[in-house]
Amino acid sequence: MRSTVRNRLQKLVLAIAIATGAGPAANAAGLGLLGGGCDSSGCCDTLGCDGDCGCATGCDSSCFDPGCCDRGCDSGCMSSCGDSLLAGLIKPTDHCFDDFVSPMINFVHFEDPRTLTEIRPIFVNHWIPDRIGNNVSAGGTVQLLAMQFRVALTERLSLIGVKDGYIWGNTDGTLGTLLDDGWASVSAGLKYNLLRDSQSGTLFSVGGTYELPIGSQDALQDIGDGEFHLFATGGQRLLDGNVHVMSAFGWRVPADDSVQTESIHWSNHADLKITDRVYLLTEVAWWHWTEGASAGTPLGVAGQDLFNLSASDVAGNDLVTQSVGMKYKPNCSTEYGLAYEFPLTEFKDVIESRLQVEAIYRF
Repeated sequence: MRSTVRNRLQKLVLAIAIATGAGPAANAAGLGLLGGGCDSSGCCDTLGCDGDCGCATGCDSSCFDPGCCDRGCDSGCMSSCGDSLLAGLIKPTDHCFDDFVSPMINFVHFEDPRTLTEIRPIFVNHWIPDRIGNNVSAGGTVQLLAMQFRVALTERLSLIGVKDGYIWGNTDGTLGTLLDDGWASVSAGLKYNLLRDSQSGTLFSVGGTYELPIGSQDALQDIGDGEFHLFATGGQRLLDGNVHVMSAFGWRVPADDSVQTESIHWSNHADLKITDRVYLLTEVAWWHWTEGASAGTPLGVAGQDLFNLSASDVAGNDLVTQSVGMKYKPNCSTEYGLAYEFPLTEFKDVIESRLQVEAIYRF
């Protein structure tokens, strides 16, 4: 009788602890509720518990099994796949959404809605049309080597660094006389997760960044007094974690609208998980320029995502691009991506095509 009452009491306390996010605290207090056991929904709560809980792969071997981490056991998932860094000043990545992969298109402005602690080296080879804007001779390529970072400050608030690195300009024609090698401007800000439902796989976050005008003028980066970017981004798990979609809307606002343009963008991502480690993806981004630089030059192009040129005549321009690619995810903390992007609209701005390679290392 006492054993039955004790078991029911343990289950009740465990359910309350997990529902309130106090599961790890209950375990640390010596209750033993999360030590190698399961919660009432049969989820894994600690490393190595897959045999007891019925998880096919377990949080320890494959953190991105939605059936393991995402049926009401958030506290176990958050604690079992990562520890706080720097004495708790930095929180670990939210591993309850490890079945997702990050978007690649419009990588400066299309923000992943998850709370992440990561570094993300990116290499881009960008081909430019032979003629851009008002029949300006161009052609050639631009390369960028960058390192993004994201740091989870709390379980919902993140510090994000989305633009930096070095630009190599190998362009032709008139553009070749204007664009040279140099440092990219630095853009950083904050992201806050408003909605996080690990059971349904639903995410929604908002945030903003500021681009510091500290890049190289030779690389057409140090223009005006910087730029603000406000965004909203969301994601949804579908078909038991085999399909995922993300969508983000953003608004780029220059601090000095006399020398830089204003625009909005809508970026979308869809991926299909074809094996435990391989994802196929396709993405579409739409750009619409709402204002030109009032004291700018009639260039006819603004620079897509890497630049914000001093163009006076771009208001009303629309650019739509698509990317196709794949992601390889050997474990819950590592992700490699390859994508090829091309314009769908007759108006190309400054993109003929783009090849992007990236790696993500999460903590």
